[in-house]
Amino acid sequence: MSSVYHDYSNFSNVTTFIDSFNNFNQLPNLNFIEKVWGAYYYYMANDLFATGLLFFLTHEIFYFGRCLPWAIIDRVPYFNRWKIQDEKLPSNKEQWECLKSVLTSHFLVEAFPIWFFHPLCQKIGITFQVPFPSIKEMLIQWAVFFVLEDAWHYWLHRGLHYGVFYKYIHKQHHRYAAPFGLAAEYAHPVEVALLGMGTVGIPIVWCIITKQLHLFTVCVWIVLRLFQAVDAHSGYEFPWSLHHFLPFWAGADHHDEHHHYFIGGYSSSFRWWDYFLDTEAGPKAKKNREAKNNTQAEKVQKKNN
Repeated sequence: MSSVYHDYSNFSNVTTFIDSFNNFNQLPNLNFIEKVWGAYYYYMANDLFATGLLFFLTHEIFYFGRCLPWAIIDRVPYFNRWKIQDEKLPSNKEQWECLKSVLTSHFLVEAFPIWFFHPLCQKIGITFQVPFPSIKEMLIQWAVFFVLEDAWHYWLHRGLHYGVFYKYIHKQHHRYAAPFGLAAEYAHPVEVALLGMGTVGIPIVWCIITKQLHLFTVCVWIVLRLFQAVDAHSGYEFPWSLHHFLPFWAGADHHDEHHHYFIGGYSSSFRWWDYFLDTEAGPKAKKNREAKNNTQAEKVQKKNN
């Protein structure tokens, strides 16, 4: 019996998922998503297996589901006008090789720890019961996760560009100088583990410190992070791209420069680390740095004279 709800006394026998949902549909204090969530765990009747399957399928469905539109756009000439590196469209062979590598990583690297996530949740206090926390609480947590993951990603990613770390680990991800959506998770297993800690490890640490975190919040956070990563690798810059409305958002134009020039632009979601630490990528950033250095040199020269 699942621990997703505290009182099953009025529930009828269940043989199908619909039966399970009908039981939860009688509870007036739950919204539709909470009823579906509760019905799923109750129907599965094994919380460990239910969480493992949920997270694995969520990752696969939303990752490849978000990659598919970009793969289609790459094959429609109309969209080439918004392709950042319009002379470098991924070939079918490149897409296929990338797909095989990503699937191998998903099944041989990422699938194993996913099945042990529920016991970890129980140990540190990540809840999965219904009802969910308030929207306000989840919004605050998602915002914190984005900010902290961006910091983690910046420093780990920047470190992976040094010496042996780049040669033996990060170089695989830079196989494609003009990135495309599917290449978001095309990486060495060590890199997958290190950068993945920012996505999964930060919520874990948050829960250990605050004792306030729900599994649904983590699930949505992972989907949001997947969308961000895939879109950043899409290779397209549209007039309606998010960074035009949120100037501090990184987006595809920011990360495409990183792949194009192989250095600079290390952050994932936001631009502020690269801006304040002067590690933005591309010729424009290089020109700005040179102008800044020249200005500082002139000031020093005037002071000495």
